[in-house]
Amino acid sequence: MLHSTASRVPPLLAAVLLLPVFALAQTAPKNPTNASAGATATQQKAASKTDAASNYAGSEACKTCHAAEYKSWEDSPHWKTTLDTKQGPSHEGCEACHGAAASHVSDPTDISKLFLFEKASPKDIDARCLECHAGGTEHMNTLHSVHGENGVSCISCHSPHHATQAQFLLVKAQPDLCYTCHLAKKAEFEMPFHHRVNEGLIKCTDCHNPHGTEGPKQVRMASTQDAVCFKCHTDKQGPFVYEHAAVKVDGCESCHMVHGGPNPHMLKVSNVNLLCLQCHTTSSFSSAPGAPSFHNQATFFQACTLCHVAIHGSNFSSTFFQ
Repeated sequence: MLHSTASRVPPLLAAVLLLPVFALAQTAPKNPTNASAGATATQQKAASKTDAASNYAGSEACKTCHAAEYKSWEDSPHWKTTLDTKQGPSHEGCEACHGAAASHVSDPTDISKLFLFEKASPKDIDARCLECHAGGTEHMNTLHSVHGENGVSCISCHSPHHATQAQFLLVKAQPDLCYTCHLAKKAEFEMPFHHRVNEGLIKCTDCHNPHGTEGPKQVRMASTQDAVCFKCHTDKQGPFVYEHAAVKVDGCESCHMVHGGPNPHMLKVSNVNLLCLQCHTTSSFSSAPGAPSFHNQATFFQACTLCHVAIHGSNFSSTFFQ
C-alpha cells in the first residue's frame, strides 16, 4: 500500500517540494573553514590596530608635565601639520615626533618607547625629521650633505620648541647661526670689499643650501657654481658673441674672492694687470694671447680694464673693448 501511495504523487508536485532543499544548499557556505579563517583574520587585524592605538596617550597627556614644550609646539608650524587624524595616533601631536607615550604616562621612568632627540645620533635625528620633510629638492641631499656627514643634525640649526626665529624655527638668525661653525667666513665678510651679508642684504642660504647639493661646498644651482652668482649679477651671464674663456672655464672664482677681500671688486690681487698676466703671457700654458709689446704698463697702460671694459664678455668686440 505504501508503495502504491507514493507512486500516485504527481511528478510536478515532487519537484515543488524539493525546491527549498536546493535553495538551502546554494545559500550554505561552500567552505566553512575558509569563511571562519577570514573572519578570524579580520578580527586579528582590528585587534592589532586597537593594541597599537593603546600605546599612544595623546598630546593632552603630555601637556600635564611638559607644559612649556606643549605651549611652544602649539605656537609653532608643527601644530597644524601634526594634527593628521587620517593616519592614526602615530602621526598626531607630540607622539608624531617622540613616539608612543602611553607607557611613559603610566610610568614616567619608562622611556623605552620614546624617541629622545637629545640622546639620538645625528643620523637618526635626520632620518626622523625626514619622515615628514623629505619632499621637494631642498632636503633631497640631507643625509649625504657636508653637514650630515660631519654630525650636524637638523636640531643643530632648528629647534621645534626653543626657536628664536619664527621662520624655519632657527635657533639663531643668519648669519650668526652660520658663524657658530664657519667663524673664518665672518672675518671675510668684515673685509673692506665684501658681499653685504652682515648688513642683511643677502643671506648665506641665498648661495648655499645647508641641506646639501650635488656640487661642492653646498652651492646652489649649477655644477659650475656660477649660476648662483648670476642670480644677482645678471648682466655678466651672457650668452655673448665673444666669450671670455676665464669666465666659461674657471668661473667667477678665477678672478674674484667669493665672500670678501681687501681689493676693489673683490679681486684676488690688488693690481688688475697682475691678475690678467696670470694667463696673458707668452710663457702661459692657458692658450690665452700674450700682452702686446706696446703695452707699457709702467706709464699709460696701468689697468687692462681701462680699455677692455667688457671683460666678462662682449657682443661687439673680440678684444672686449665694448
